Amino acid sequence: MEPYAQSPEDLRPYSKFTKPYYENYTKTIEYNGAARDVPDPDLKTLDAIRVGFLGPLENHPDAKLGRMMLHGAELAIEEANARGGYCGKPFKMLLHNDSALWGASSNEIVKMTYDEQVWGMLGSISADTTHIALRVSLKSELPIVNSASTDPTIPETIIPWYFTTIQDDRLQAYTLARRIYTDLGLKRAAILRINDRYGRFGVLKFRDASRRLSHPVVIEQKFMPGDADFAHQLQVIDDSRADSIVIWADAKYAGGILKQMRQLGMKQRVFGSFRTYGDELFEIAGDSAEGLEFVFPYDPNQDRPAWVSFQQRFAKRFEGKRPDAFASLGFDAMNVLLNSICRAGLNRGRIRDAFTSIEQYHGVTSDMVMDVNCKNISPLYLGTVKAGRKVEFRRYPMQLPYAQVSGVRPAFTGPPPADAPAGALNIVLFGRDADKFAATPGSRYRVVPVVTGQQWGKSVNELVSAMTDQRTIAVIATDRDASHLAEQLGNRLFIPVVALSSDRALTSMGVPWIFRLPAETKVDDAVRKLVAAADEAGPNRGRLRDVLARQ
Repeated sequence: MEPYAQSPEDLRPYSKFTKPYYENYTKTIEYNGAARDVPDPDLKTLDAIRVGFLGPLENHPDAKLGRMMLHGAELAIEEANARGGYCGKPFKMLLHNDSALWGASSNEIVKMTYDEQVWGMLGSISADTTHIALRVSLKSELPIVNSASTDPTIPETIIPWYFTTIQDDRLQAYTLARRIYTDLGLKRAAILRINDRYGRFGVLKFRDASRRLSHPVVIEQKFMPGDADFAHQLQVIDDSRADSIVIWADAKYAGGILKQMRQLGMKQRVFGSFRTYGDELFEIAGDSAEGLEFVFPYDPNQDRPAWVSFQQRFAKRFEGKRPDAFASLGFDAMNVLLNSICRAGLNRGRIRDAFTSIEQYHGVTSDMVMDVNCKNISPLYLGTVKAGRKVEFRRYPMQLPYAQVSGVRPAFTGPPPADAPAGALNIVLFGRDADKFAATPGSRYRVVPVVTGQQWGKSVNELVSAMTDQRTIAVIATDRDASHLAEQLGNRLFIPVVALSSDRALTSMGVPWIFRLPAETKVDDAVRKLVAAADEAGPNRGRLRDVLARQ
């Protein structure tokens, strides 16, 4: 899979100067050992199918996060056992504490691998412990799934026993750089990070991305774990004339930084890694968190049935607790391991083959895309804290926009369309489930559904008929294919088309009649937005286009 991690062209090393004669990490890591030839054990001799868990559970700064990761894994185990386990044998999770000491952690991994004979393990949050586990797995041939460590160097060890459900710091940093420099046009970013491995390794890719986009980081400040006073670091950043600050730390530190920033009167835009978001952010920062933008692996506000059901089951099992990213991604990662065991049998080599063959995984958090290094490279979400501590999430790819047309929005310079005849105005809804939309947008408007996927040509004829009706003022296309067809007709018939699609090609060709909302936008919301614009414009397609273009 080229390029590595689907990195954008302008963020790849040396892309402005030359093409490397060879690129690493673009081919599947092969395993050519003998693990697949080890005979399966006699199932009758086993009382349970053992899997390991390694995470910070006590006497560790990340113990709170580790316990949430454990809860997600526990729920996955319990639900798998309710479905029958493996051939009627229950799964059993053996717990090991990551104590943040290299020697102690390595001993736990060795014990898990050789003494307890687990078939695979989940862990850990700490990148250094995960690196140790990888070295042990290279010798012991133990499958490892990861859901929390974002160190981008972990899969670059080329050890073929690793799978991760979380996007790493490379993707997080590139996404933030795209937002800061390309989208917002900011030029002087500063970094404020915690002085531990998470902070040191996390910001490396952001520094690289900033330099490649011709805006090297202005200044980098750090603080020690446990610090609560950031006044000195903030003053140094303010004196550097930075126009934005990137925080790479946990939620409790981000909350303190934002609160002290506002007290000092600092107005810079603030951005953060995924760990800046959490309950402690709002407990400490309060309303000072407003305006923070951060990357996140999935959308916690989504209404997908799998996600809603998981939240309900988790709250029921764990006394009303809301699952955070560590619990949710831990649940997904443990399910990957358990499903791989069920598919492959009790053989570590074949279990490894099972999870390395996954190209897409439909977890409760999101639909994941796996690259040849068995890591999730699906686009991240950008969370924005609004007034009232409300957080809005939207997909935000790290890719450069598909095309730009002179840097100017396309305009319509033809003859002005005539007003629609008196009476109710039509809004055409075009897509696969157009006929399932039941709401009525008021007495002045009516929705005309046109369903795609019918007999060839029927959908097109119905759409042409609906769009040539003089009372039709706009079209809402509910998916990518429908959007492309409606765009072609809208450009010829002078009718605004609102596409619910993530395909940037729709709005990159200079067509003045096409507008795009995120693919996850609900049809109800799209209709409301369109009706509000039509109320302002009146019964005229041209004026409606102008109103939509201003929004």
